Amino acid sequence: MKLCMMTYTMARQGFSVKDVIKTAVDCKMEGLDWVTTYGKNPEDLKKMSHDAGLEIACHTFMASKFLAGEEDWLDEVKQSIEDAVILGAPIVMIPTCTKADMDRDAFRDMWIAGLKQVAPLTDNAGLILTVENFPGKLSSFVTADDYYKAKAEIPNLKLTYDDGNSATGEDPVDSFKQCADDIVHAHFKDWYIFDRDEEGCRTSLIGKYFKPALIGQGDIDTAGVWKAMKEYGYNGFINIEYEGDDIKADKATQIAVDYLRGLSS
Repeated sequence: MKLCMMTYTMARQGFSVKDVIKTAVDCKMEGLDWVTTYGKNPEDLKKMSHDAGLEIACHTFMASKFLAGEEDWLDEVKQSIEDAVILGAPIVMIPTCTKADMDRDAFRDMWIAGLKQVAPLTDNAGLILTVENFPGKLSSFVTADDYYKAKAEIPNLKLTYDDGNSATGEDPVDSFKQCADDIVHAHFKDWYIFDRDEEGCRTSLIGKYFKPALIGQGDIDTAGVWKAMKEYGYNGFINIEYEGDDIKADKATQIAVDYLRGLSS
């Protein structure tokens, strides 16, 4: 398994593109998942990544106009697909987020209808289209069952498995095993889990409350997930994701990388 820089983890704390690449190199990571292009030319991002010896594992982009219900939303997606092709990313991922005014079943139906229009575009571009497990009791894709409801209608759809997010709806080890044959990319994150709402927590399908933690320091069975993935023979990339602010993202990334590499020893 190869460790991958999730650029969002650092960018959300104000780190620059150069900082992101430097940290990935310092941590001896193998790849980068460019979460948007940060207003940069994707050709430049590709060159900077490759010059640093980093493979571009994935391009993650938002479908913000789709979520807003704008008629020209597909044009925005087409531009992001073009960016992915220029980057040389084999996989694209669209975060499905949540919508406060829609229940999760209706929201999933909305996404399935939209993804049906996106799938031919990614197929024609030679890209693998994925969604991820996304947290929250209103999220359309949390569990393995949620994903397979979409795949039944979009056969080429694959999964970016997120161990922490899947835990907001079911056991993350079981979730991986149910989806293993369709997982082409992965995110690792950790949460502190509470029985009652606390400041900074997210809601969940299982009635617990989840607050961001650094990988290996929270309540997610990261070691169990790692073991299951290794036994299955998963040899793809795993993003390092951290949504907390207690630790600077560059340092947090190094701590998480060291922890995960320790699981391999």
